[in-house]
Amino acid sequence: MKKIITMFVLLGSVTMAMAQAQIKFEKTSHNFGTFSENDPKVSCTFKFTNVGNEPLVINQALASCGCTVPEYTKTPIQPGESGEIKVTYNGVGKVPGHFKKNITVRSNGTVEISRLYIEGDMTEAK
Repeated sequence: MKKIITMFVLLGSVTMAMAQAQIKFEKTSHNFGTFSENDPKVSCTFKFTNVGNEPLVINQALASCGCTVPEYTKTPIQPGESGEIKVTYNGVGKVPGHFKKNITVRSNGTVEISRLYIEGDMTEAK
């Protein structure tokens, strides 16, 4: 009897472990290329899909600096559905030149922490 109970507990644990959300990004980095200090705000969108079998929730998206602002889908993403994270870099008051920033994404997925990267070159205003 103990063996049967143990088997059901193990089977339940395996089933629970298999039932999870999983985030898959189309891309994890974006290069803005060269843009002018005259127009210092640039944005891109990172699209993702929940390839798991449970709803995916983005708990947090944090940028490495205040000049970068992520906006993300707040509602749960059902299995097979997609969401997005829009990232805006604001170069106002920043020294022209190359930059590279990262965004840390926390979710309830099998991989709890993902990193996104943006970079570019802001040229001096003329």
